Amino acid sequence: MATSEAILQVLLPRLHHSDLCTNSLNSVHTIKANVNNRRIKIPVSMQVHSCSRKSQNCRRRVYALWSRDSVFHEKTDVGRLESMGCQCQQAEGVSGLTTEDQNETRFKGKTRRPTSNPINGTSSAPSIEGYEVGQQLKHEKGDHVRNGKAAAAGTTKDKLDRGGVNVIEDEAWNLLRNSIVYYCNNQVGTIAANDPSSNSILNYDQVFIRDFIPSGIAFLLKGEYDIVRNFILHTLQLQSWEKTMDCYSPGQGLMPASFKVRTVPLDGDDSATEDVLDPDFGEAAIGRVAPVDSGLWWIILLRAYGKCSGDLSLQERIDVQTGIKMILKLCLADGFDMFPTLLVTDGSCMIDRRMGIHGHPLEIQALFYSALLSAREMLAPEDASADHIQALNNRLIALSFHVREYYWIDMRKINEIYRYKTEEYSYDAVNKFNIYPDQIPSWLVEFMPSKGGYLIGNLQPAHMDFRFFSLGNLWSIVSSLATVDQSHAILDLIEAKWDELVADMPFKICYPALQGQEWQIITGSDPKNTPWSYHNGGSWPTLLWQLTVACIKMNRPEVGLKAVEVAERRISQDKWPEYYDTKRARFIGKQARLYQTWSIAGYLVAKLLLANPSAAKSLVNEEDSELVNAFSSMISANPRRKRVRRRQSFII
Repeated sequence: MATSEAILQVLLPRLHHSDLCTNSLNSVHTIKANVNNRRIKIPVSMQVHSCSRKSQNCRRRVYALWSRDSVFHEKTDVGRLESMGCQCQQAEGVSGLTTEDQNETRFKGKTRRPTSNPINGTSSAPSIEGYEVGQQLKHEKGDHVRNGKAAAAGTTKDKLDRGGVNVIEDEAWNLLRNSIVYYCNNQVGTIAANDPSSNSILNYDQVFIRDFIPSGIAFLLKGEYDIVRNFILHTLQLQSWEKTMDCYSPGQGLMPASFKVRTVPLDGDDSATEDVLDPDFGEAAIGRVAPVDSGLWWIILLRAYGKCSGDLSLQERIDVQTGIKMILKLCLADGFDMFPTLLVTDGSCMIDRRMGIHGHPLEIQALFYSALLSAREMLAPEDASADHIQALNNRLIALSFHVREYYWIDMRKINEIYRYKTEEYSYDAVNKFNIYPDQIPSWLVEFMPSKGGYLIGNLQPAHMDFRFFSLGNLWSIVSSLATVDQSHAILDLIEAKWDELVADMPFKICYPALQGQEWQIITGSDPKNTPWSYHNGGSWPTLLWQLTVACIKMNRPEVGLKAVEVAERRISQDKWPEYYDTKRARFIGKQARLYQTWSIAGYLVAKLLLANPSAAKSLVNEEDSELVNAFSSMISANPRRKRVRRRQSFII
């Protein structure tokens, strides 16, 4: 692999930290490190983590001492926003990306920049209290149009325009920009939370890939593309090539859960500093679980960047193409699993604590499906990708059939399960997973409306998790994993069960909560995941944006608008919490961080999309007609014939 020409073309730019310093993939730069006897360190990506076996102190560092034009400039005056960024000596104006054709590196001068070491890796920004809004917007109550046609679109626009400037939006934008993290004067992401009232920072001062997605989409919809491009390229540099965690090595292609920008003294020169990217692949996380969804979200954001900006050069780069293929190789690897769904451990996604979602949780399958469609769309049409395309098509067909057929539940399906026969041995068995009718919980009978349905949370042999998981269902609509009829049925259920799923603050992360002995056994008596709190039935405002995208895709924006109006009554006054507690979301989460960035960004994305619904096209995956035809064929096919089909593997 290391000797192949394609990989060498990728590694050479990484040797010179090409992501934001130079995009040239065909030239080798001469590094002049003897000016002023300054020591320059540029490790390649496979040397990012330097581990000392004696101290067992594993650290990953990516050094960047390059400017926009590969020239160091003298700079002594730093503005407010620039003081949020890197404290190393850098060039003026590195808000954009690097030039393509630099063949030489030059260094000019050596002066120490004024140092300002802020908390959480960002600047000592204006106090958040200054952005608090004393009054809430008052929205007039109007009739919500049931069918999202032209009338619904008109109603949406009228309500958004009513009252003039939205002070809550202004506050949200100020807070979002205040959360931006800088790396060598480049915007590279947003921290998870900026709560001045909390003394326990934990890892909320880091840039999480999944948390940045709504922030990145908000910037894309606003026409600010640089921060998203920088984020994509820097996280690509952190992608696992030779990953080590507690002496074990997970598969190549793993994306980190988060990273932190640290400013440290330059080795050998106490008068200068440098920026360091310090990623976390899960080895420092609670539970030490590696993130499965980070790479999937990364592919989804990469596609959204190209759709919104019109700049396809990023996804066409050799290093980006290789990054996509490495994620696919990790996700499509053969194993002992017999299902087309992605097998994962508990706590490997948004629900990052033990909640009984190990196996094949719906959220991962929806993101997996969306990432596969996005990757197929972005992979370069070359001979080397032919195997990838074939593998993608095979998996997409099988995955869509499996989820649509076996995860779907409505009143008709409940009645079918209620009459299941068990211990069936045959290819034509109706009860293929040996589900026992007694598994149907009592709450489900009351929860399921006569009109509507949803995709269950998980499916394994002799086990169906009947809980309603919001992100999985909403993203199944967005990605077209659910059929058109199923997508409408999910929205029908949300409307019918509004008091249970929305109530006083959207949106329940799952329903219902685990309680009593079930909570003790499944969560391990997790004191943070008590019933109707945090991941166990808590309400998360960030889910507003996924709900809005799903509603706009199905031409029912009035549902998303109604949820936004509910959120606007309290969210600013409550200081943008991470989550809410109790059945009706009346309490701010007992351990929720305030000024949670993805709560802020989720609200902004919802508002931007409701004001301009056509922009949602850059985020959704339209249903593929070829997949629909293949899906129909699979339903009518004899299952015995599938046993002779041989799978085609591929190698990067």
